[in-house]
Amino acid sequence: MHAVNLIHENHSDQYFVSSDPDKLDIPFIHNWMANESYWAADIPLKLLERTLENSLCFGVYQNDGTQVGFGRVVTDFTTIAWLTDVFITEEHRGKGLSRFLMDTILAHPELRVVRRWLLGTDHAHGLYRKYGFKNLDHPENFLTKHRSQMYQDEQYRDLLDKFLQEL
Repeated sequence: MHAVNLIHENHSDQYFVSSDPDKLDIPFIHNWMANESYWAADIPLKLLERTLENSLCFGVYQNDGTQVGFGRVVTDFTTIAWLTDVFITEEHRGKGLSRFLMDTILAHPELRVVRRWLLGTDHAHGLYRKYGFKNLDHPENFLTKHRSQMYQDEQYRDLLDKFLQEL
């Protein structure tokens, strides 16, 4: 077996994308995810940190190192990859950064042979279709268990509190 080389970077004139976990601005990511995203509103910081630790994460940065976007991949590096939590801050949208991020993720040397990519989105179908994503061939073969309001729903409060105490 060969060691997985996770750190990969791609540079442009004013921005760069990096999979170096040491560059991630975790407070920035948490603030955006908890307060701006529709899919992870109110996510506790400890849960977000756990997702980052167990994923291949990509930050989008200005050349001075200020983070302006993010995306992560949950993968075994061979058969499956789930692309999730992709965002560019509003003030940096319209500059091609989503495409730059996607180009970098899909060109990552450790992700080139992934057989099945999955993602879920409410808004960006056009972007992802440009990269070969399409509707599931056989959606009847896929099932999901999704607790979309888990971080806001009192039904899960005790479960989350106990879990967070154990972290």
